[in-house]
Amino acid sequence: MMSYVFLGMVFLSVVFGFLTGRMGEVSNAALDGGMQAVTLSIKLMGAMCLWSGVMKIAERSGLTKKLAKLLSPILKLLFRGIKPDSKAAQAISMNMIANFLGLGNAATPLGISAMKELSKVSLETGTASNHMVTFVVLNTASIQLIPTTIATLRLAHGSAAPMEILPAVWLCSALSVTVGIFMAKVLAKKEEPCYAKHR
Repeated sequence: MMSYVFLGMVFLSVVFGFLTGRMGEVSNAALDGGMQAVTLSIKLMGAMCLWSGVMKIAERSGLTKKLAKLLSPILKLLFRGIKPDSKAAQAISMNMIANFLGLGNAATPLGISAMKELSKVSLETGTASNHMVTFVVLNTASIQLIPTTIATLRLAHGSAAPMEILPAVWLCSALSVTVGIFMAKVLAKKEEPCYAKHR
């Protein structure tokens, strides 16, 4: 759907640029936008590589299991029936930590892994379980303690204090995740199938 939206925007830009005799400006804007996109991607890549490497080291050193145990009270409350030492719990924990650090790009593959593990322990195939829905909400409306990506974007655009938005980010993310999880629990299916043997 978004591809059609962007295609329509490009088409309208070219049409109106031609009709108003400003095709040169349209071409310059396209070239300048492309250059800025590449520059921004390189700047973001540094932060993403750093934190993705940290997450990989944590996984190989066994820190993920310790984090899963540390977050076990929250996991037990939100994901009843999922063992804290299971692969599903570890994947969820890593996703939560990545979101805490504001690493949306690093959290995405961890989120996919968590969804795969949750689907394995659910006996209901072809339909999202209550745990899967709760996790999607938790991943989407996550609490960000350190908004790394946003801070990097602000720094790239000349902000002298890229982290000054922390109180607003904490408040908004806390409210969004609270409301999201509340609605997920309220609208949850009444009868949830028992879970398969945890891995």
